[in-house]
Amino acid sequence: MMKQSINGISLNVLEKGNGSRTLIFLHYFGGSALEWESVMNTLSGEYRCLAVDLRGHGDSEAPQTGYSVDDMANDISELIRQLDVQEFILVGHSMSGKVALALAARQPAGLQKLILVSPSPPVPEPIPDDERQKLLDGHGKRSSAKKTLKNITEAPVSETVREQIIADDLRTSKQAWDAWLLAGSKENISDRMTSISVPVHIIVGKEDRALPPDVQDRLVLPYLKDVTIDIVQKAGHLLPWEIPNELATFIQKKIE
Repeated sequence: MMKQSINGISLNVLEKGNGSRTLIFLHYFGGSALEWESVMNTLSGEYRCLAVDLRGHGDSEAPQTGYSVDDMANDISELIRQLDVQEFILVGHSMSGKVALALAARQPAGLQKLILVSPSPPVPEPIPDDERQKLLDGHGKRSSAKKTLKNITEAPVSETVREQIIADDLRTSKQAWDAWLLAGSKENISDRMTSISVPVHIIVGKEDRALPPDVQDRLVLPYLKDVTIDIVQKAGHLLPWEIPNELATFIQKKIE
């Protein structure tokens, strides 16, 4: 782990490997860079792998404001500049799928492909009002974090992984938590999607109850030009935790 001063705040970055191409991994809402550790272990023999705790998540700093999709995209853009990343593939999961789409639409130099794992759509995310309120009320409560874990996973995970998922949920700052639920998830960046000029590869769990395959069909695919989608059986929303080996194989195949 290393700390980088980015746009006036300290961001936590996990780094493995040192290949000529870089994979930049972004995590889900209420998660952290740690979800990518197993995937990175598999891929770091061939690639430089960087995973970032987004602002207000994991071990990164939590400013009072600045949690829009573009604020998060600005952080990743600046990180890429500071770490002198040349050729890279951006990997976004859930919330950060939307961040990755926003960044890709800027056509940053060196971006080769987008890999999106159950991404939040470029249009407002379809979170039912009662579910949104439950999530807002549940911030920082272990009982709520356990319920969320049960809802967003399908494949069995170890007790250690379960505890890490819960810990990441509980350490997400209130600022980041509320901002995503009340604003970020509702943002509409669909008019920028025609600017994405690299191939996009999506993977989603068949049993994903947070952003099911039909959400990808209806609210993501229609806005993208060069896109593929793969559906994984017997998996939920947290693919990097649930099926890390299968996900690493998918990523490797799509970026060769």
